[in-house]
Amino acid sequence: MASISVVMIVKNEERCLRDCLDSLKHIADEIVVVDTGSTDQTKAIAGEFTDKIFDFVWTGRFCDARNFAFSKASCEYIYSADADEYLDEENRRKLQILKEALVPEVEIVQMYYTNQLEYGTVYNFDKELRPKLFKRLREFTWIEPIHETVRLEPVVFDSEIEIIHRPAASHATRDLEYFERLILQGEALSGRLHGFYAREVFMLGDQEHLQKAIPYFEAYVSEEHNEDSLKEAFCVLAKAGYELEDDGLFYKYAMKAVTLGGCAEICTLLGEYYYKKKDFTESYLWFYNGAYETESILDVRYHETFPVEGIEKCTRRIQ
Repeated sequence: MASISVVMIVKNEERCLRDCLDSLKHIADEIVVVDTGSTDQTKAIAGEFTDKIFDFVWTGRFCDARNFAFSKASCEYIYSADADEYLDEENRRKLQILKEALVPEVEIVQMYYTNQLEYGTVYNFDKELRPKLFKRLREFTWIEPIHETVRLEPVVFDSEIEIIHRPAASHATRDLEYFERLILQGEALSGRLHGFYAREVFMLGDQEHLQKAIPYFEAYVSEEHNEDSLKEAFCVLAKAGYELEDDGLFYKYAMKAVTLGGCAEICTLLGEYYYKKKDFTESYLWFYNGAYETESILDVRYHETFPVEGIEKCTRRIQ
């Protein structure tokens, strides 16, 4: 049977930490809790489940805290938990079965993260596979019968375990401020983080956050990038222009996106733009394109919900 370290970083999680650890304690061979500066009862609650509690001076980088926490684990596998997660009885049983059957060749186990559309998250689906269980020490193996090479890709197993996510509130403001600090510090965003920033500011950014995003995305589109990431940036800039009532900014980047084939976000924003101008026929056309001729790239509501509602309100006006 595999041994598992449950590892987590926490700060002021007294609301949910006990439920989280209580749902995991029976599958954990050890529990490691790293506190990044709690001022509530978080550490006292953690002490009910483990004596492996460590303090970490916050560096401003979540990855630093995660790496420190992982370094304190000693079991074969590390289960990376967040305090606002919970495993119900059925999925605890599934995890116990997995623990008993896990073969050493498996290096990463993915589990379903659920309840993602609550509390204003930036996901377009309620359930997705995420890596949650990691082999602590990786063994490199030679493969191929000729022209042999070391296997670099990890062996990943997709489980049926579902983790219930129960955040107290949206993290949108915190995350957007974090992105803004990184950019001000001159740190380049990876392609992955660029995509996250585009989606978060498009879906959840208010006028202030959209205004702050303009310089970054205008600089981004002035360089060579693939069409998908450029369209994401055009969407953010068009959304900023729309929300800030800057018609020049809005139309400039909406049209740039259209020249790359368009997307549901741009079509629906154009539908809203012409609806405000009381050009209901033109508005209907763009809403129709958003709903039926294009796909969304950042926010699925701009394909499945908003343009359909727009078609209905235009139809009432045209009649």
